Amino acid sequence: MHERSTSCVDGLAEALGRPVSDQEGLTTEGTIVAHWRYLEWFTDEDRIWTSTEWAQHIDDPHRQHPFPADYRGDPRVIFHTSVRLHPKDRELAPAEWSEVGYRLARVAGIAPPGDPHSSRWIAVRDQPDRLDLLANLIREDGNPAAVPRQVHHVLAAECRRIEADLGLLSPQEHHVSPFQANMRAATQSTAERLDPSIAAHLSDEAHRHLIAASRLMERAAQHLGGPAPSPFPLLPAGFPAPRSPRGR
Repeated sequence: MHERSTSCVDGLAEALGRPVSDQEGLTTEGTIVAHWRYLEWFTDEDRIWTSTEWAQHIDDPHRQHPFPADYRGDPRVIFHTSVRLHPKDRELAPAEWSEVGYRLARVAGIAPPGDPHSSRWIAVRDQPDRLDLLANLIREDGNPAAVPRQVHHVLAAECRRIEADLGLLSPQEHHVSPFQANMRAATQSTAERLDPSIAAHLSDEAHRHLIAASRLMERAAQHLGGPAPSPFPLLPAGFPAPRSPRGR
């Protein structure tokens, strides 16, 4: 989370890693990976503006409605937060970065689903491992955006969900290689993903099959004169332990 400001210029410059300019064009097919729903009402056919024009576009609602964004009368209405990949994380596709931008804007109260008067915002990705969300907390109707009081906790929780959904490493796993992290997700036990009642039923079914198989192995061992194997072979790690038939 960055400190709020009165203009988008500094935040956009930080997101780009260079000053904004009226000579540099940014496009929604490149650097601007996610944006306010009704942006197409303002952009030209090519949907390219200079970085200076993008900053002005985000600033405009406060010029039209010069009100504070909160009850304390704070004039700093530009919201800025950024997320960064860990060096051991895999690279994200443009569509995945776009999803991150939309999800962060939604949980921050900046882009409520279906709201025609929501805040103007953009998600900027011009640095390979970083995405910046910039928004004006004055909505199109002049009202302040309904940002959660503990927005930093809300955003952090959403980041943990995004990590899980996109197969990224959590903060506790950053010492693990991306390959190992992906293997953990791929090898998650079936029992962990199933409803407990279904998992218990499958466990019972597996138990009956194991008993039948062990009896066949015992008979084969007696026929061959060898020692009988263990009647209960080891189950895969994480598989629920079978329940005793007597307790059913």
